[in-house]
Amino acid sequence: MKYILASASPRRRELLSLVIQSFEVSPATAEEKVNISMFPEQTAVALAESKCDEVYENHRDSTVIACDTVVSFEGEILGKPKDADDAYRTLKRLSGKTHYVVTGVCVRNKNKRITGFEKTEVKFNVLSDEFIKAYVEGGSPLDKAGSYGIQDGGIVNEYFGSYTNVVGLPVKLVKKMLEEVC
Repeated sequence: MKYILASASPRRRELLSLVIQSFEVSPATAEEKVNISMFPEQTAVALAESKCDEVYENHRDSTVIACDTVVSFEGEILGKPKDADDAYRTLKRLSGKTHYVVTGVCVRNKNKRITGFEKTEVKFNVLSDEFIKAYVEGGSPLDKAGSYGIQDGGIVNEYFGSYTNVVGLPVKLVKKMLEEVC
């Protein structure tokens, strides 16, 4: 069986390699559109489905794995920041507070198409303005939902749930879904 990861994320590539040894990368290219009337779980799954379906059209002989991660904070979905200023504002809002990270997953091949999601509660440390400024200037938050990476030190105080979900690919869920599809 040939596997395709519908993401260019190096973090997702690394995590998927814990589940399957050999796969190709074919990122989805469509613009991600968030429907604000949906719950975060529905949004993450819908975005993952869209990516999966797009990539599957060019890889019908394969099993396609697609993920999308969103951050939910005070009823708002926080995606990737538009720019450094947006990342700074997001981190300032999350400082010292709790939010949720939801990753939607879609796995599809010629036999089956299934979806699921993982949700993790994350509590931030209180971040100083100086810390946030230096972190944003380092560039790490610019390609991440919620403007941070859990693997980057000093940001997260504690989390409840899946660590790999917060990184962007819930390993246990993906493994289970692949077993169900293949």
